[in-house]
Amino acid sequence: MEKFYYAESPAGMSAEETKEALLASLEGRTLNKVLIIPPDFTRFHSNAGYITNVYYHALTERGCQVDILPALGTHVPVTAEEVTAMFGDIPFEKFIPHNWREDVMKLGEVPADFITEITEGLWKDPVDVEINRMVMDPSYDLILSIGQVVPHEVIGMANQAKNLFVGVGGSDMINKSHMIGAVYGMERMMGKDHTPVRRIFDYGMEHYLNERPIVFVLTVCTAPGGVIHQHGLFIGDTRKALEAAIELAQEKNIDFVETGIRKCVVYLDPSEFKSTWLGNKSVYRTRMAIADGGELLVLAPGIERFGEDLQVDKLIRKYGYKGRLNTLEQFEKPENQDLRDNMGAAAHLIHGSSDDRFTITYAVKPENITREEIEGVGFGYADYDEMTARYNPQTLEYGYNTMPDGEEIYFIPNPALGLWINKEKF
Repeated sequence: MEKFYYAESPAGMSAEETKEALLASLEGRTLNKVLIIPPDFTRFHSNAGYITNVYYHALTERGCQVDILPALGTHVPVTAEEVTAMFGDIPFEKFIPHNWREDVMKLGEVPADFITEITEGLWKDPVDVEINRMVMDPSYDLILSIGQVVPHEVIGMANQAKNLFVGVGGSDMINKSHMIGAVYGMERMMGKDHTPVRRIFDYGMEHYLNERPIVFVLTVCTAPGGVIHQHGLFIGDTRKALEAAIELAQEKNIDFVETGIRKCVVYLDPSEFKSTWLGNKSVYRTRMAIADGGELLVLAPGIERFGEDLQVDKLIRKYGYKGRLNTLEQFEKPENQDLRDNMGAAAHLIHGSSDDRFTITYAVKPENITREEIEGVGFGYADYDEMTARYNPQTLEYGYNTMPDGEEIYFIPNPALGLWINKEKF
């Protein structure tokens, strides 16, 4: 069952075209109980909110019980305000928070010999395959996993099985998959399929979830000016839907620049980015485009903490974004068991550093987070209001801008929606 839809208009598929495709995917099914697994608010521009809303109403009108389990991963649960903004009129009580430390069951493991092979010997330990217990509940007739395929720093291209094994997965899979991605090298993976981390998830799907009634509903979107343009919709229960979506996302969500960017300015919408755990997409997605010795200025009015999770926040404050070699050195020290117990945090620290290849400055509101906090984790500090007096995200155009004094910058209004690469080094 594979159905692929492509937008004929640059503005993307219309709401009605999308709705017709979603309803068609339910035809011929006898359903009494359905589990929907959409992304959380941090993936607002995936169009998954509208898709979830269509499915919810179509199914409940049939008399079907519908439960919604957002793919939080390690993020904080969605709020009532976020539910309304993203998912519309679905009742808030329908959204069930996922606890990645407690709500999971172990299905098996990805064996050490397979891990060793796919990582070229860089990681040799097995990985537990864990999933939220609801995914294994036999009373569900259908599980709809919804999300956007887009370049990603840990896996290469986000979504499909990642929505399950990370979004509603457990600590061992989340921690080790992130660490494996960091050790293997994000710049070897971003924007690509068949990476080591993707192959781990493929193994989990093939060996442990192959009998569950899972249908993936994948989008490829851009959001110029904050308006969602859905360029493709891929619905299916095999890997073919992912592969078709990846092909389109590589076309729509990867931007090549002719030469290394000397100064990159990135804006983080405060409704979407409140932590550097999320905000560091500004680092991940631009690092392949920024020149050696260049600058990254992150306009981040909503940043108020480092981790989405209190424990991870403490680890970021303790160890900081101090570079790959420093983090690995700290990781190996016997006294730093707290870091080894949270490999996902260690991987994040590696991803969030430029290894001194370019500078990273966070422009924040001092009432949200202080200079001492920002500088304490290894970033440069700037005042948001002072920076936006010069670099106004409301007037800058996406791409290259020349400032009144002749300074050239490259502006990105939302780093979560793409990947930027210097063509000279690709």
